[in-house]
Amino acid sequence: MKQIISEKDIEALSGLFKVLGDPTRIKILSVLKDNELCVNEITEKLNLSVSAISHQLNTLKTAKLIKSRREGKNIYYSLDDEHVDILFKNALEHIRHG
Repeated sequence: MKQIISEKDIEALSGLFKVLGDPTRIKILSVLKDNELCVNEITEKLNLSVSAISHQLNTLKTAKLIKSRREGKNIYYSLDDEHVDILFKNALEHIRHG
């Protein structure tokens, strides 16, 4: 018999997909996929304002999709773990399939 997904897991998945439903956040994840970057580097790559990027980084961090580390005055961001990379790659492969 198949296990039914709990209400708690359904809510968590729904929240995750809502976070992933924003084009700017997808762009940020795509530039962080292979690189650890600071806010200024992300803004340069995406041609967006620091405030717009900072807001989205906070949302991604709250959702545990990215992590940060401080080095001097700079904060560097990267994907939280390999699960985020796999999720991103699988979703991309899915939309490109067929």
